[in-house]
Amino acid sequence: MLIEQLISPVIPTLQPTDTGSRALYLMEENHLMQLPLLVEEKYLALVQENELLDWHTPESPLSGGDFLKYKPAVFASGHPYEALRIAHLYDLDIVPVVDRSNTYLGAITRNSLLRFITENGGLANPGGIIVLEIPRLDYSLTDVARICENERVVITSTQLGTDLDGEMFYLTLKTDRTDLGGVVNSLERHGYRIKEVFGEQGHTEDMLERYKNLMSYINV
Repeated sequence: MLIEQLISPVIPTLQPTDTGSRALYLMEENHLMQLPLLVEEKYLALVQENELLDWHTPESPLSGGDFLKYKPAVFASGHPYEALRIAHLYDLDIVPVVDRSNTYLGAITRNSLLRFITENGGLANPGGIIVLEIPRLDYSLTDVARICENERVVITSTQLGTDLDGEMFYLTLKTDRTDLGGVVNSLERHGYRIKEVFGEQGHTEDMLERYKNLMSYINV
């Protein structure tokens, strides 16, 4: 999928002749904190609500303010992950989309990106989640996938994070199964440290802990 396939056709745009007050009105009406500023379909900048609120003359045209320095955007031919990265990096409600000649094609909303991740990252399907803590030098997704496949567990998506030092990986596995006891035991036998489990394995461990506490209470 390309970024251009997620473009929303209903995001309003601003012109340099629009006043700051009109820009704020459009932002409030559309529940957005940024709007793109265009000149003859060319993308100039992304105007932010906080800048307009700090502007001493909001009744003046935007051309009279200093709104042309902030220009985050993505190319239409890129992958949605790039739009997601830009949205996260700059904390944006919308991400402007342009072509190679800087012609404005539209914008992607944060909700569209969230929907894309949910539908294409395996999150919409039922299944459990396992989080592994793996030293950087020992990381092998192939090895982890092989262990899961041997237990007939399909990995539908993965996410990789690191600690502050970058020495430890945190590998999140979204699976097609909720009964994770077998694959968890298999991963542990192969030396993997299980950080978290979200599925029947987690519920089982919780019930066992409660049972142990009850037995301890009865034996007092």
